[in-house]
Parts: sequence; structure tokens; C-alpha cells
Amino acid sequence: MKPKLNVLAVAVVGVMALVALGAGCSSSSNDSSSDTLKFGLEAPLTGSLAELGQGMLNGAKQAAAKVNAEGGIGGKKIEIVAIDDKGDADAGVAAAKAAVAKGLDAIVGPYNSGVGLKTLPIYIEAGLVPLRLTSSDETAGLGFTLQPMTSQIAPVATEALVKDLKATSVALIVDPTTDYTSSAAKAMATSLAAAGVTITATETITPGAASYTDAVTKVLATNPSAVYVITYFPEAGLIAQAMLAANTTVECLADYGAYDNGYIGAAGIPAAQKCPVVGVPAPGDFPGSTSLVSAYTSQFNAAPGSWSPYTYDSVLLLADAINRAGGTSADSLRSALAATKGWTGWTGSVAFEPTTGNRIPAPVTVDIVDATGTFHVDPAWISATGFTF
Repeated sequence: MKPKLNVLAVAVVGVMALVALGAGCSSSSNDSSSDTLKFGLEAPLTGSLAELGQGMLNGAKQAAAKVNAEGGIGGKKIEIVAIDDKGDADAGVAAAKAAVAKGLDAIVGPYNSGVGLKTLPIYIEAGLVPLRLTSSDETAGLGFTLQPMTSQIAPVATEALVKDLKATSVALIVDPTTDYTSSAAKAMATSLAAAGVTITATETITPGAASYTDAVTKVLATNPSAVYVITYFPEAGLIAQAMLAANTTVECLADYGAYDNGYIGAAGIPAAQKCPVVGVPAPGDFPGSTSLVSAYTSQFNAAPGSWSPYTYDSVLLLADAINRAGGTSADSLRSALAATKGWTGWTGSVAFEPTTGNRIPAPVTVDIVDATGTFHVDPAWISATGFTF
């Protein structure tokens, strides 16, 4: 019986060793026999934010095509793996786990902060270093981002309301159902109070309604100087319609969550012009972006989405960092990204705050809509605040 016990002991030790080894491994598909690197792109590819998500996916594909045309990363081509989270945390968790199980070497996204709070830890546990597009401060430290964060957005929005729109009192219309919009509402309440601005009302809404006329009527009854709309673009567009229909002289400004080409479609051009949006420079507003916009349009037969430049830059920056790190090892890649200084892409120069992974400085602007239904940085806001980008 003794020999059998020895064999069993060896087998147990072997299994334990394999388990221990597996616990320290990433889900990377990058091995010596592979000629591709799989870059996951998590976004709301279907659902109410699908237009936004498809623009993100296309931006990533445009960058991958550029890298691949130039010889790839160490001879390996980038393959973009689409991960559809539908803008929903539960769907995101299922999609993220499925993608990780099939093998990923890098991850860009997600966009929605509430989704990211659930999916980013999955990627990190799998040994990946996310380049996220979330903006809630609760996601700080969960990888790196080229996007502005809530704490970076609120001061710009407050300055726009006070210096450009001359608001002394503000009513808030808030979607309280998402992590980003909830955190943005808190940040704005704090920022406005610090600036001495009175909040006349905070009206909450439920996303998915056919109209928000009642909410607009309620906040206008409190006689604010301006209304600040903290929702994603489908709802913000309808609120802008209601503001236009109210024929009011009260100013309107929509929060960063509403910034997307879909906002213009949801609102219609006249209503979108009534209610500018806190966002980032439009794809064509970045210096030197003409050829990039042209290349995107040629490849996808459509104009770039609002966030296409950010996923484009995220893929290119990850490719650059993998080259500097000598591979996709999480520790090496994290160090390479943290050390990024002066890297320049579609969205401008990039550097990170090492402890949070937040971009410094963050490109936050106020954007208006022209007669053709295109976003542009508001020159009146620039003149009032002295902002440069």
C-alpha cells in the first residue's frame, strides 16, 4: 500500500503546484506561437447607447489598422475583440468573463462607470491593465484613462455656468440611477456651493420616459438663472427639447454624460443649440486631426463618434506601452503606462497621475452645435474662461 500512497502524494503536490501557478497567471493569449495580440474593447455596442459604443469600437479598429500596417507590435498584429456590455453591469460581467476565458492581452473600456465598477476588477484579476473610459471618481485606480474624471469635470462646468452663462442660481435635473450621474450630481452640488451659486431645485428623473416636460416645468418654476442637466444623452436630448419648447430665457447646460453625437439626434439641432454640453473637443477640433477624421470616414463611411478619438488613442498608447514594457506582463505594463510623459495622439498630449491612473491635465470643454448638427468647442466659453486645449 505504501507505493500507492507515494503516488497519491506526488499527484496532490502536482495539482497544488498547478493551482498555485494558475493563480499567478493572466488570461493573456500572448505566447511564442501566437501571431496576434487580442485587445478587448468593452462598450455598449447594443442598447440605448449603441451609437456611442459603435464609435468606440470603430476608433479602436482604426488604431489597430494603423499599428498592423506598420508591422504590429514586435511583429504581432492587433486583433480587436468586441465586448458588448449593453451599458448594463450584469451584461458587462457576463461579457467580460467570457472574453477573459477566451484570452485577452489588453483591454480598452468600458465607458459606463457603473459597469466599470463591476468589470474592471475582472480584468485586473485576470492580469490585464485596463485603459478605461469611465469618469466616476469611484473608478480611479482601476487602470488608466484618457478621459476626464468627475472631480475634473465639475470645476469646468461650474466655471462655465458662472463666468460664461453668468448664472447665480442653478436648478439640477438628475438621473440618479447610474454611478456616473449620481457622482456627478454630488460633485456639482459641492462645486456650485463653493462658488457661491444657489441650487434652487434638484429634480430627479427616471430614464426611458417619452418626455421630461414635467421635470423642466418644475425646475423653471423655481426661477433659476440656469438649468444643469445631469443625464446620459437620450434623456438629455429630450430635456433640451422641453427647454426649447418652454420658450424660456433661462440658460441650459448639459453635463458630460450627455456628450455624444447621439445627443444631437435625440434633441434635434435647434434644441441642442439651446443647451450646450460639457464634453471634450469634438473629433475635428483637435489640432492636426484633419487626416485622422478623413481616415476614419474613409474606413467606416461615417463621421467619427464622440469617443472614437479616445479609443483610437487608447489602443495606440497600449501598443506603445507594450513595446516599452517588453510584453504584456501587468507589472511591467503598469509601470510603462505610469511613466508616460509627452506621448501625443489624436486627443493631444498624455500623462498620468501614477496613483489614480487619471489623465493630467484632463481635456474638458464646453461644446456647442452648429447648423449642420456638428459639435465644436464654444468660442464664447473659451473667451470667458481663458481655456486652452
